[in-house]
Amino acid sequence: MELRHLRYFCIVAEELNFTCAAERLHMSQPPLSRQIKQLEQEVGAELFERSSRGLRLTPSGVFFQQHALQILEKVEVTIEATRHMARSKRALFGIGFVPSVFYGQLPILVRDLRRMDNVELSLAELTTVQQIQALKAGRIDMGFGRLRIDDPDVEQEILFDEPLIAALSSGHPLEGTTPTCEELARYPLILFPAKPRPSLADMVLGIFRRQGLKVEVVQEANEVQTALSLVASGIGITLVPEQVKRVQRDGITYVALADKSISSPVICSRRRGEKPSALMQEANTILDVLVENRRTGRYP
Repeated sequence: MELRHLRYFCIVAEELNFTCAAERLHMSQPPLSRQIKQLEQEVGAELFERSSRGLRLTPSGVFFQQHALQILEKVEVTIEATRHMARSKRALFGIGFVPSVFYGQLPILVRDLRRMDNVELSLAELTTVQQIQALKAGRIDMGFGRLRIDDPDVEQEILFDEPLIAALSSGHPLEGTTPTCEELARYPLILFPAKPRPSLADMVLGIFRRQGLKVEVVQEANEVQTALSLVASGIGITLVPEQVKRVQRDGITYVALADKSISSPVICSRRRGEKPSALMQEANTILDVLVENRRTGRYP
C-alpha cells in the first residue's frame, strides 16, 4: 500500500463517483477503479457498496476514511515541518515524557531549549516503554519516565526519587492526616494509567502487595487529570507523584504518607554509546541544574 492509494481512496470517498474522482485526479476511470479494488483486496474488506444508484461507503469504508485522512494530514504536516526546519537550518531535538513528570521542572528544560535559536523542539507524550522504542528508532533524543527497563541500546539515569502522596476528595476522613498504607487500603483506589502496562499503576499496586494489603480498585484512568477528577467526584483515592500537587484543583486535597520511603523514580533515558551532540550537551547541562535544584529543595 502506498500513499497514493490512500489519496485515491479519499477522493473517491468524497465524490462517491469514480468518473468525478478520476477527473479530479487527472486520470481515466478504469485504472482508478482497479486501484481501489486492489486496495480493498489488500485491506481485506469492501470499502464501497457498488449499486446502480452509485457508490456508498461501507461501515469499514467509513472507518478507513477517518484514519486515512488522519494519515494524509500527518504526512502533510510532517513534510511542511521538515521543509521549515531545512529552511531555518535548525536542529531537531525530540523529548518523550510521561504526563506525571510534567508538573515539576521538565517544563523549564523545554522552555530553555525553545529559547535557543538553533533548536526545533519536538515533544511526545509516551509511556516509558514507548520512549525506549522511540529512542532506538531515532524519533526522540531524550525520554523522561518512571520505569526501569533493561535494554542494551538505551541507558537510563535515575535523576531522583520522588515521594508519592495521596490525593483525596475535600472533606475525606483522611484529610489533614499522614495515613499509613493500611489506612489507605480501607478506601476504594483509582489507578492510572490504565494502559499500556507496566506503568505507575503497577508500582502503586506493588506498594500495597508488599505489605500484604488488599485494595479495591474501583476505577482505572489513562490520564492523571482524569484520575484527579474521579477523586474530586468522591469515587475513590489515588496515589500521585509529589509534583502533581503543584497543580491545584477544586475538590482535591493532598496528604503526605506516613512512610516517607514510598517513592517513584524519575528516570532519564538516552541512546547508549552515542557521542553527545552540542545540543544534547546543552540539554544535559540544563537538566543537571534542574535536578540539583530539585534535590536541594530549590525550585525556580
